[in-house]
Amino acid sequence: MTQQPGVARMPALMVFEYHLINFRRSWYGSVFSSFLLPVLTLVGFGVGVGSYVTGGVGGVPYLDYLVPGLIASTAFQVAIGESLWPVFGRFEWEKTYFAQAAAPLRVADILGGQLLFLLFRVLLSSTIFLAVAAAFGTLHSLWALAVVPLQVLLGLAVISPVIAYAARVSSDSFLALLMRFGVIPMTLFSGVFFPVAELTPVLRWLAYASPLWHSVELSRAATLGTTPYWPAAGHLLYLAAWAVVGWWLARRQFARRLVD
Repeated sequence: MTQQPGVARMPALMVFEYHLINFRRSWYGSVFSSFLLPVLTLVGFGVGVGSYVTGGVGGVPYLDYLVPGLIASTAFQVAIGESLWPVFGRFEWEKTYFAQAAAPLRVADILGGQLLFLLFRVLLSSTIFLAVAAAFGTLHSLWALAVVPLQVLLGLAVISPVIAYAARVSSDSFLALLMRFGVIPMTLFSGVFFPVAELTPVLRWLAYASPLWHSVELSRAATLGTTPYWPAAGHLLYLAAWAVVGWWLARRQFARRLVD
C-alpha cells in the first residue's frame, strides 16, 4: 500500500486496499456461499416448491415473491459471515488489527477500511444476484435498480453491530451462538419465504424488529413495483438507526481493544 507523491493520504482507503488485495487472492472460496448457493435455493424453492404454490403469494408468482427476499437474505448472511470469524480472527489469531494500530493508523481508519471492504462484499454479491434475478425474468420495475443500494444499507446496519460483537467476545463459541440463535431464525422469520402476517403476534413483532425484514419489504416493493408495508422512509430510517448505533458500538469496542 504505497502512497504516490502528491496524493493526499487516505488511511481508511489504504486499509480497504489491504483487504481487497487479500480478497483477490482468495475470492474463489466465496463463490459458493455468495452466488451458487443462493441460485440453487432460488431454483429449488422458487421454481421447484413454487410450482406447488397455487396462485402464488397475494397474487404474485412465488418465484417473483421469493427473489427479493433471497437477495436481501444473501446480503444479510454475507455481511454477518464476513463480520464474525474474520474480525474475531484479526483480533485473537492473526493480530492484524494490532499491527495496523502500530503502523500507526487511527481506530477510525482501521474500522473504516474494514467496513468499506465488507460493504464491497455485500455490493458484489447483491449485484450478481440481481443480474441472475433479471435473467429469470423476476424483476417487474425499474425500481429494482434500487435493490443493490438497499442491500448496502442493510449491510451497514448489520455489519456495524456484529463487528462490535465479534470484537467484544473472548471465544469463537459465541460466534456460533449468534449464528444459531440469531441469524438462522431471523432468516427464516423475516418475510423471505412467506409473509410475516402468517406468524403469531409475538413472532411478528420480532420480525418487525429485524433489520432484514425492512430490507426484504423494500426490496420486494422495488422488484414488483408495489408499495411497501410501512412507508419507505420509515424502513430506511430504521436501518439507518441500526447503522449509526452499530458504528458507535464498533468504534468504542475497537478503541477499547486497540488503544486502552
